[in-house]
Amino acid sequence: MRTREFGAGPLSRVAALIYTLLVVELLLVLCAAPGLVALFALERHASNLPLVAACAVPLGPAFSAALYTLHHQRLDLTELRPSRLFWRGYRANLAGSLLVWVPALLWLTVIAINLVNLSAAGVPRWWAVLLVLVGAGVAVVGVNALVITSLFVFRLRDVVRLAGYFVLRAPQVTVGTALLLVAATVLTLVASEAALAALGSVLALALVRGGQPMITTIRQEFTRLE
Repeated sequence: MRTREFGAGPLSRVAALIYTLLVVELLLVLCAAPGLVALFALERHASNLPLVAACAVPLGPAFSAALYTLHHQRLDLTELRPSRLFWRGYRANLAGSLLVWVPALLWLTVIAINLVNLSAAGVPRWWAVLLVLVGAGVAVVGVNALVITSLFVFRLRDVVRLAGYFVLRAPQVTVGTALLLVAATVLTLVASEAALAALGSVLALALVRGGQPMITTIRQEFTRLE
């Protein structure tokens, strides 16, 4: 009878996953803390949308490091190194994640400002539907791009091309990402930004697991994982 190695059982894997999520969540909040503290101090008003976007800038590299960690961490109690992986991912992806994250924030901020000022602009109501669709597209492509740049080494233009390409190439990933974004938006509106921040590592895990078809295809057809 084969003896199971320590750390290889289902309970051990669950414990390893919980530990990893807790460590990643702590480090994610720590890295995003400057923006989060300022964000919580802001009043929920449309005029503060540019400030909200500025506060969200540190979240991009932190979330990228969380994606990197949760993709590479083995769920083995004897090989748990989530903090080491997080900082490695943070350093490696700092520039790349900002190049993806900041333009996406700018686009979404402009769209949000236009939506809240739709009546004052005097444009038709159907324009709001168009803006929402454009915003959804920017958000999904932006998330794809963040996942790609967190796990692979590409030039920025190739990251953007792949992110847009996989919107149609992997519809299951697109639908899953869209549903996660809707859930995150609803949670923020119903509860607060703090509730979303508290579930950051869980959201990152869902994106990594749900994005496996895209990740696998990129690894097999375009390049190698770093």
